[in-house]
Amino acid sequence: MTAMSEWQREERLASAFGDLAAPMVRDVSATDVLHTLTEHCVELLDVSASGALLDVPHGRGAEVVASDEYTRALELFGLEWDEGPCRDCCDSRTLVSETRFDAENACPRWPRFTPRALLLGFTSVATIPLRHQDTVVGALSLYHDQQRPLDDAELRLAGALADSAAICVVQQQVVHEQMTQIARLQTSLDTRIVIEQAKGYLSNSRKCSADQAYARMRTYARNRQLKLTDVAHQVLNGSAGNTLLDPER
Repeated sequence: MTAMSEWQREERLASAFGDLAAPMVRDVSATDVLHTLTEHCVELLDVSASGALLDVPHGRGAEVVASDEYTRALELFGLEWDEGPCRDCCDSRTLVSETRFDAENACPRWPRFTPRALLLGFTSVATIPLRHQDTVVGALSLYHDQQRPLDDAELRLAGALADSAAICVVQQQVVHEQMTQIARLQTSLDTRIVIEQAKGYLSNSRKCSADQAYARMRTYARNRQLKLTDVAHQVLNGSAGNTLLDPER
């Protein structure tokens, strides 16, 4: 990496943290946040590549991003094989200290991941959890293609960048859950309104109580294996069968 002046480094640091904070005020996906994170890690740290694994909640799998397509492919293989530094970091919820891929313990630890990493020219990797308070949402891997390991200052900077990204990711997940819940509540409300309207119409047309109208709709729906909402719509648009609409029946 080309050496930066102190002023250039400060400018790039400010840009990095600004980019990672941007999703707090505008709609950006968690994947975009991690793309930004991996790109800035390569720019600011003495690493050749960076990858990130986002653990998606509620059993919806995981997502992988990286600073380049070769590293993303490596991370995808790790996800498929259920091994590698990102997977270990997510499972342990702690830093995976820098590990050399040519060390004796690397291949037994990651038997398929290690040869693939060496093939790409990587010599070592350090992995940092994406953590916000007690929540770990993923992991950030920093790949070296030279012998010098990351020093403590670089690891602290990587940790600060990872923490900033994690805050945004957690915020995105909270917003997503809130929007999903709002959508469910709105759907439930809309359904209730349609059913109540149909009950009122049926009660008036058949000269029966609202409870009796509701019971008729339920029986009609059950006998025809229809959703009650669909029956309500049929009542309102007049397409329900005569057994339901005809006041003489």
